[in-house]
Amino acid sequence: MLGFRFIKFQPSEYVLMYRNGRVVKEGSGISFYYYAPTTSIVVLPVGSIDAPFIFEEVTSDFQTVTVQGQITFRIVDQKKIAELLNYTLDMKGKSYASDDPQKLPQRVINIVRVLTKKTLEGLQLKDAIKSSEALAKGILNEIRQNGEIELLGIEILGLSILAILPNKETARALEAETREQILRKADEAVYERRNSSIEQERRVKENEYNTEIAVENKKRQVKETQLEAERAVQQKKHQLTEEQINFETTLEEKKKGLIELAVENSNAQADAKAYELSAVMKALEGIDPNVIQSLASIGMQPNKLIAMAFQELAEKAGQIGQLNITPDLLQELMRE
Repeated sequence: MLGFRFIKFQPSEYVLMYRNGRVVKEGSGISFYYYAPTTSIVVLPVGSIDAPFIFEEVTSDFQTVTVQGQITFRIVDQKKIAELLNYTLDMKGKSYASDDPQKLPQRVINIVRVLTKKTLEGLQLKDAIKSSEALAKGILNEIRQNGEIELLGIEILGLSILAILPNKETARALEAETREQILRKADEAVYERRNSSIEQERRVKENEYNTEIAVENKKRQVKETQLEAERAVQQKKHQLTEEQINFETTLEEKKKGLIELAVENSNAQADAKAYELSAVMKALEGIDPNVIQSLASIGMQPNKLIAMAFQELAEKAGQIGQLNITPDLLQELMRE
């Protein structure tokens, strides 16, 4: 009524009441009466402000990428920003008198875009796509030290890069390249698996061959051992045979010596008998044979005498006409 109004603000709003170019009241969440024709009320948000952004930039290899993210800030020096931007309420006290409050987020986004552009110009496409976290950290450190941010009297609370995306054609090309790499890796994996299988089979075959060689070597060793054993047996038999032959040879030599000795003895006996007979014959030279025969018959047994008689009869068989020999005589001779 008559230009006097009552106004009340929220705790998240910082209020500067100007009158005649001077601040007469300020604070957060205050309420007061004021005279509208001579009073200017500046209202600045105290809480954080989220400013999402999305823009396109070019990498060092001339590829266009879309950067999407969000920056969060808050006003910490209300008087400083009130001097740069118009946050004054209109005469009704319900809305801002200008569009400067909507320009502040865009100014911050422009600073972010400049820093993003500078960073992406030094990266290639593949590196840029994977650099969202590093890009956010780098821009956040630089923007906190930016002079324009300090002049605006704001504090940067955080920066997030949600996505860095190439255009559709480039994305499809990268997908195709990545797909080919994946397929190539899959083929290499199959190739490695086959090589591994072949290597395993080769090892199995090699082990089988080594086993067969070992078995054959064992068989050869067994045969060699058997041959060595047979050879040792043959050598032992040969040794025994040689010893037997040597023994028999020695025995035969001894027998030969014995025979020679026996022959010598026989010769000696024969010589002795011959000498005896020679002496007897010399003694009997000139003696009548009948006398010698008579002397020889002395002491003979009857059967021998009868035999001598038969001999004489046989010598004179041509002169004998008839001779009778009784069976009793022959029986007697045979019994004796």
